[in-house]
Amino acid sequence: MAMKLVAAAKVRRAQDAVLATRPFSETLQSVFGGLINRLGSEAVDLPLLTQREVKKVTLTVITGDRGLCGGYNSFMIKKAEARYKELVAQGIEVDFVLIGKKGIVYFERREYPIRKTFETGQNPDAKQALAISEELLNTFLSGESDAIELLYTKFVSLIASVPATRTLVPFSASEITNNGDEIFQLTSDGGEFGVERKEIEAAEPQEFPNDMIFEQEPVQIVNSILPLYLNGQILRTLQESVASELAARMQSMQSASDNAGELARNLSMEYNRARQAAVTQEILEIVAGAIALE
Repeated sequence: MAMKLVAAAKVRRAQDAVLATRPFSETLQSVFGGLINRLGSEAVDLPLLTQREVKKVTLTVITGDRGLCGGYNSFMIKKAEARYKELVAQGIEVDFVLIGKKGIVYFERREYPIRKTFETGQNPDAKQALAISEELLNTFLSGESDAIELLYTKFVSLIASVPATRTLVPFSASEITNNGDEIFQLTSDGGEFGVERKEIEAAEPQEFPNDMIFEQEPVQIVNSILPLYLNGQILRTLQESVASELAARMQSMQSASDNAGELARNLSMEYNRARQAAVTQEILEIVAGAIALE
């Protein structure tokens, strides 16, 4: 029970960290939407928004650094392996950027092509997300990879998480401007842990007057915003994956406690039955002896 409560406290901290990034994400989405509306077709020429023929894909896989969290790590590893085989079957070259010790150990032992590795930690921060996003941006912009996919664990509830896949780069302008969000809050009503889900609509594009003069060209501003957006998305998915891992660990600890309690009850019942059988046997022997003396 104590380990479950510790995991629950960490889940709450991870969710608070996600909430803390919302204002920045909303502002970034709003400004980006306004600039895209201002630019129109000009934005299509930006390297990070340009679709190109896919000959090589980099899979970015987020797993945990530790075990004792049910199937959290194994589900993600299986998902990554299946995606790798699917792409290779299509004749597409694939390599990995691995985040989390469990995934690193697994894929290194099987000699998969690995570009870079990072540890997850229990408290992802902007510095960690920046290092990962810089690696991914350099990989794409240098032409070493034509697309970058992210495989992470999407938080659904305290008892359910879903391995998810999304394309990080190249970006889709419509996806950035139109996608809403959802947030989760850990609750403890009536002494039972639960999760409240809240849907958040996409931020409205900021309106820029036609006569507004920018110090930099709007195209350059958008080009500067996109790496910030990528950094924010990576930080968000790291935090969501950590929350999923902690929730899985919390459930694993609860299952372990329940199983231990059940084992103790069964063992106590077996002991009671053995003791009762021994007492009954002794009584029968005493009665038999008394009858023999009559």
